[in-house]
Amino acid sequence: MATTYVISGPAPGVQPAFVATSAPQPQLTYIDVIEDPRTQRGYNRWTNGHNAHTATFGFLLFTYGGMDMAQGLQWNLGTGIANTAEIQFSWFIGVIIGAFVAGLVITHVPKKYFYLLGGVMMFIDGVIFVSAPFKYDPIRAARYVGGVGMGLITVAFIIHNSEVTLGNTRGKWCGMEQFGLSLGILIQVLMDSQWDYDSSININTAHGIMGIIFTVLATGTVAMSVESPIFYLRSNNEDEARNCQTQLLGTAVPTDIYEAIFAEAKGYVMESNSRSFGEELAASGMPFIKMLFSRCLVAFSFSYPLSAAMLNSTVVWKGSMHSWPIILWTILRFVGVLIAIAIVDKLGRKFISLVGLLCMAALMLALAGIFTHDPNFSSTYYMAEVSRVSLAFQIFAGFFVISTPTYLGEAFPMKVKPYLIGFVVCLEQLIHIIVIVTFGKTSDCFFQYFVGVGIILAVSLIIFAVLMPETRDLSLRQANERFCRYYDVMSY
Repeated sequence: MATTYVISGPAPGVQPAFVATSAPQPQLTYIDVIEDPRTQRGYNRWTNGHNAHTATFGFLLFTYGGMDMAQGLQWNLGTGIANTAEIQFSWFIGVIIGAFVAGLVITHVPKKYFYLLGGVMMFIDGVIFVSAPFKYDPIRAARYVGGVGMGLITVAFIIHNSEVTLGNTRGKWCGMEQFGLSLGILIQVLMDSQWDYDSSININTAHGIMGIIFTVLATGTVAMSVESPIFYLRSNNEDEARNCQTQLLGTAVPTDIYEAIFAEAKGYVMESNSRSFGEELAASGMPFIKMLFSRCLVAFSFSYPLSAAMLNSTVVWKGSMHSWPIILWTILRFVGVLIAIAIVDKLGRKFISLVGLLCMAALMLALAGIFTHDPNFSSTYYMAEVSRVSLAFQIFAGFFVISTPTYLGEAFPMKVKPYLIGFVVCLEQLIHIIVIVTFGKTSDCFFQYFVGVGIILAVSLIIFAVLMPETRDLSLRQANERFCRYYDVMSY
């Protein structure tokens, strides 16, 4: 039999937060469970099953979103339409619009409606790609529409999964966002770099067909998505909150575990309700700074200059982009994400992120060193080195990005959470847009970009190591308390 301890008081290693208010403070509760696999197997199956429904929906749509994103970052070469700056950044502007709207209204509307609306918009995106693959204006419009849908889904998915998953699996389920995006990047890069241009099917047509398939399959899983109990607790609808909790945990879960998890959700809501919006906004300063050096760095893990460097170096080294380095390049990113998502809840988010960020900074500065001298651009030897460094970079980029959606879902207090998550997502897209419109204006643009970003990553590594908390196995409330600390050097 499993021995279960439901303990009142602060969790080990977590300092309780005291707020100056006349409202009664909720008692902190944490759960310490010693599991017998024979009795807990059914419990884990039910929780994982319902989490998988939402994750499957998000994974399919993020896969198509990754394909759209890759198209704006150089991988739009064989489509037959002009590869203008607007075609490249249009999707990112759409994501900003969608994230902004979702951040404003998501506390009032169940998440499934954002999933449905976002899925429909991405379906429209795919239909336009199929129906008008060679026309510039329809494709540009499709990218805006698809981007808006992606922005709606991103904010909803991160908030939803952070609330419905337990601390010991949150990293895996929230990480499905980056897992899907990486698979979409893989598909689009392989299509664009290896496509037979004499084929009767245009790349845009194939892109749209895959988008339609992904969005139709995803929409079919929305009905199985379970709303977060926290959503209903915020509106004082405890009966519906308990109904959602029962669907998430299943009927086989022991009553004391069920009640302890539900009490933690209620405590999370009560603690937030005891503070004003202004108090929570003021308390979000340190978490926001930490997310600047976490989530916003994702924009540097797969960017326009990185794609251009890989393309140019492969052509000089191998004589054509239809060769193995580009295939392996995008596969390695996916492998890095796959490894990270398998171990993130075992080794911890911070440790894996630090390993990825350390290697990213070193390899980015190595690229800057190679691009210091102009003659290296035509050297087979140096361009082969660029390709090899780029291959290694993508592995560790996969390590780093997998924890960022989890951190983003844990960082902020409840009342300000959707607004700040939406804002951080917008900043990430803004970095992509700035790089797209400024890169290539000078002859030494590669050196400027890689040395600048390499320094940013190196500085961020130090800040990340000192400030970022390890939130493995913590509830949302405990994780937020850790984020509000000024420093947190524990990495495991």
